[in-house]
Formats: sequence, structure tokens, C-alpha cells
Amino acid sequence: MKVLILCGGKGTRSYPFTEYFPKPMMPICGTPILVHIMRIYARQGFTEFVLSAGHRKEILEDYFDGRVRDWTIEIVDTGADADTGDRIRCCADHVGDTFFATYGDGLGNIDLNRLLAFHHARGAAATVTSVPLRSQYGTVVCDRSGKVAHFVEKPVIREYWINAGFFVFSRRAFDTWHGHNLEVDVLPHLARRDALFTFRHDGFWKSMDTSKDQQELERLVQSGQAAWTVLSPVPTWLPPQATALV
Repeated sequence: MKVLILCGGKGTRSYPFTEYFPKPMMPICGTPILVHIMRIYARQGFTEFVLSAGHRKEILEDYFDGRVRDWTIEIVDTGADADTGDRIRCCADHVGDTFFATYGDGLGNIDLNRLLAFHHARGAAATVTSVPLRSQYGTVVCDRSGKVAHFVEKPVIREYWINAGFFVFSRRAFDTWHGHNLEVDVLPHLARRDALFTFRHDGFWKSMDTSKDQQELERLVQSGQAAWTVLSPVPTWLPPQATALV
């Protein structure tokens, strides 16, 4: 099983860092978030990586040159301006019949073997991990008269689930690959063909889009609460047929 990581975007929300570096090289306590992501997979036995590069790819090549002995790392130039769906498709000849894929800016305590088992149990062409939506704002709870009862700081809204990355793809997904953008074109097209499933993850997940996110993740590391280094408990919703495969 190979792990494809999207590393080629220009990361405009992380400017000015991304003027000089690929976004996945943004550090968390001195270590690029890309390495944190790779460790999530490596701890669970997946150590063959394909980095879909583009913007400032030479930084990736220089960083990994002779640095890691226990992992296999292949850097594929998918172009400075390619979209997310195109970057994955460009790596089709490098990833095998079934492969993991993820973004270069998201961390989570995903049980990857259960994710893979879910994918196979469903016979899916593609599986996307989803997490409940966490509001970036605090909410106000009041009664009908408008009297405020209390505040809830950045609540988790469990009625809505969002794309957290941590995908599994089967090669047959490329047979019906459509469009350039993974989120806008490819995944909706697979869904319309009943070929896309979602693995719901109720544990830790966070993306790093801004310096504020970076600071929050660094605080978690410094306080010993880096949840992405520990697996999430088995989710109670996981169907028995998927659990039985693990």
C-alpha cells in the first residue's frame, strides 16, 4: 500500500511562508507538517510514500535527500499549476491497485487499517474520511424571548460532516475520473456513480491553513496533547462487516 500526499499547491492562505516553501513544509515545533502526516501512516505500517509535488518541489527534493532510511519516498513533479484531481491522476502509474491519499496539511488520529477495511467491505472505488463540522465561532444559546442561557465555544456540529482527506482509492476510480478539481469535480462525479463512500471519523482532526492553526498545533505538541500520534478508539457506528475484516 502506497501513500500519495498532495504537496504541490501554492497554499495562498499560508502566504508569505508559501512564497518560498511548499505549504506542507510549514513546521510544527520545528518539524514540517508533512513529516507529521507521514508518521501517522508509518506508525501503522505504511512507509511507501509518493509526494505529488509542484510549487517549489526542489525544497522537497533537498529536504528528503538521504534523510530517511526506513521509508521509501518518491517525489513526482505534477506541475506548479495543476489542480488536486489532476495531481492524483498524474501519479496513477506510481501508486498500485489500491492506495491511500491525503492532503499535505491535515492531521488526525485515523485508524488506517479500519479505513482500508471499510473501503474493501463497501467495494468502493473511492472512500473519503469525514469528520463532524467544528464551528470556528462560539455560539449563543438562548430561549424564545432572547434571554441568553449560556455560550458554547466552537461547538462540534454533528449534523454536518466535512471532507477530512485521508482517502483510499482503487485503480478503477481512474476509469471514471472526471474533471480537474478533486473536491468540485472528481468526488461528486464518483458519488453520482454510486462509487464513493465515506468513513466517519469521530476522533481528532485538524487542518493547518493559517499561522493561527500552526500555533494551536504547536501548543498541542508542547503540552503533550498531540492527539494525531495516538489512534482514535473504534467508532461505535462502524458496521460489523467492516470490523470483521480487521
